[in-house]
Amino acid sequence: MNERSEPGGVGGRPPTGGKSELILDKVSRWYGNVVAVNGVSMRVGPGVTGLLGPNGAGKSTLIHMMGGFLAPSSGSVTLDGTPIWQNPDVYRGLGLVPEREAAYDFLTGEQFIVAMAKLHKLPDPAAAARRAIGLVEMDYAAGRTIGNYSKGMKQRIKMASALVHDPPVLLLDEPFNGMDPRQRLQLMELIRRMADEGRTILFSSHILEEVERLASHIEVIVAGRHAASGDFRKIRRLMTDRPHIFLVRSSDDRALAAAIIADGSARSVQLTDKGLQIEAVDFQRFTWLLPRVSRDADVRLWEVSPADESLESVFSYLVAR
Repeated sequence: MNERSEPGGVGGRPPTGGKSELILDKVSRWYGNVVAVNGVSMRVGPGVTGLLGPNGAGKSTLIHMMGGFLAPSSGSVTLDGTPIWQNPDVYRGLGLVPEREAAYDFLTGEQFIVAMAKLHKLPDPAAAARRAIGLVEMDYAAGRTIGNYSKGMKQRIKMASALVHDPPVLLLDEPFNGMDPRQRLQLMELIRRMADEGRTILFSSHILEEVERLASHIEVIVAGRHAASGDFRKIRRLMTDRPHIFLVRSSDDRALAAAIIADGSARSVQLTDKGLQIEAVDFQRFTWLLPRVSRDADVRLWEVSPADESLESVFSYLVAR
């Protein structure tokens, strides 16, 4: 039996050629006058890499170029030094889980995965399909049509389709969308085990906590541009150290504004009809000082809330650095 049709990878022998590296070199992709990705360079090696960014940042476009579904408008995308675009031999080493829910709803889960195994020309498609379906714990629903699956079940059967040929590289675009907490934990554990085998895994997310739990390395993308790179602590530190804007309501906004300005713990203070808008340069120092300044000024704090905590504002700061 050919080794690709035997139970391997997770729970068996590691996938062949597992120590793979994806390299993006000044990659851009545009559609007419719209630039989706702009001059992105990064390396994705063995282990789990998180591709973090707000919706519409260009994450899916990058993943589709890494998977060979899109040609770069400029720059190059290579796997172990070999260009990916229009190179079917390279595709055998890639597994892709797209973000889109589109699937062959008239097929059963088993029929779909067997069809994927046949497309990869595996010698025993049925055995490969059973192995992949078992890995994502979808055995119980393999005989049901995909059209009757929940969103989370569709995500898992797409994961099985990406694993059926036991690839050393996995590209997962928002893989946890629609999953319940139990399904998310199961998939996270599977991804960790595959990474421990030496696979190269990249997954995209717009949720920082998802990336924190899985990724040893993070690449941040905003508006099609590469914004930051490093481990979670580095990225969290960049986000924490940025200027923060707070909305503060108190018993005497004018007196509190005067006290904050005199203290020098904020870059700017504006009096608005909703309260004080305060831009703090040193986040930790400001949050420590604010209650003390208000106490000394005999002002009662009613509300302190962040005014710029969206991912878009956080990531835009990283881009502007």
